[in-house]
Amino acid sequence: MNNFVLVPGAWLGAEVWDDVVAELRAAGQEAHALTLPGLAERSAEPAGQQAHVRAVVDEIERLDLRNVVLVGHSYSGTPVGQAALRIGDRLARVVFVDANVPADGEPFANPARGFAAAVVDAVVDNDGWWPPPPAEEFAGQGLTEEEIGRLLAGATPHPGASLTEPAVLEGSLAELPASYVKCLLDGEQPTPDVVELLAGESWRLVRMDTGHWPMFSQPRELARVLLDETAPGRG
Repeated sequence: MNNFVLVPGAWLGAEVWDDVVAELRAAGQEAHALTLPGLAERSAEPAGQQAHVRAVVDEIERLDLRNVVLVGHSYSGTPVGQAALRIGDRLARVVFVDANVPADGEPFANPARGFAAAVVDAVVDNDGWWPPPPAEEFAGQGLTEEEIGRLLAGATPHPGASLTEPAVLEGSLAELPASYVKCLLDGEQPTPDVVELLAGESWRLVRMDTGHWPMFSQPRELARVLLDETAPGRG
């Protein structure tokens, strides 16, 4: 049995994983969703990127979890990738769901990425917080109006420090047992840094025919991907 630890992306709390958690538990697995500091019900807590990494590691150690499958969506791939390198033999696999991956010494809002300037500007204009996007920005991502409403109802501004603080890698991402889930409505190809990692022996690519928020648009299918990627014998 695996212990799945699921971490939401920007603006969102643990409840976004509810449907996926239910599917994993129904399949006989343990599943724990984690809200990062500074978000949702933890919005009052100070939070930079390293606080997010520590929150993931601390939760795994507090629960004394083994056979951990760390799952990070979107932004949270950045702290999850770092945490995966810090939990040693507790880790069974890390799964990046349409996620960013960390680069040592670089922030999430990396100037090498095209969206970075807009993120930094938004944080500056909103007193240190990255505001959730308007509903129209979710168009074309395979979401119903009801699903968009659910997503935004739980969204809170994202702490800017977590976007500008640099990543600290305590090892090589290329050596992690990892899967990358590419959601095709959000672009058919992973980013170049992910493509490079997928060229190694330890990483696998999975494609889903849905948008960037599969925990809303295809939770059952996403749970099946997670189960398949961590099934005995998959390596």
